[in-house]
Amino acid sequence: MPLKPTITFDDFTKLDLRVATVLEAELHPNADRLLKLQIDLGDEQRQICAGIKQYYDPPSTLVGKRIVVVANLEPRTIRGEPSNGMLLACSTHEGDQVTDVVVLGVAKPVPPGSTVG
Repeated sequence: MPLKPTITFDDFTKLDLRVATVLEAELHPNADRLLKLQIDLGDEQRQICAGIKQYYDPPSTLVGKRIVVVANLEPRTIRGEPSNGMLLACSTHEGDQVTDVVVLGVAKPVPPGSTVG
């Protein structure tokens, strides 16, 4: 996959990347490829929706994982469900086809809400 255009350091510093613990994970009721996750950011809990259903079956395999999220992404409603953030994941490809998606986590246990930079 080609690299995306260069951004400035100031653009990067606008991102608020945080560690979150997945409290619950379930199928999105109105979408075939989405999961609904309840996450703990330390000082608050949120719901996020992510298009990772086919790579995490059953969704409960995510519960208890510490993941990295964009905490200051503008909230959206996705297929009728609120999403307040975005998880980070890496993808492998064969040509234009995605072959796997792996949610990014942390190497050692850190408290929910820890900053990533």
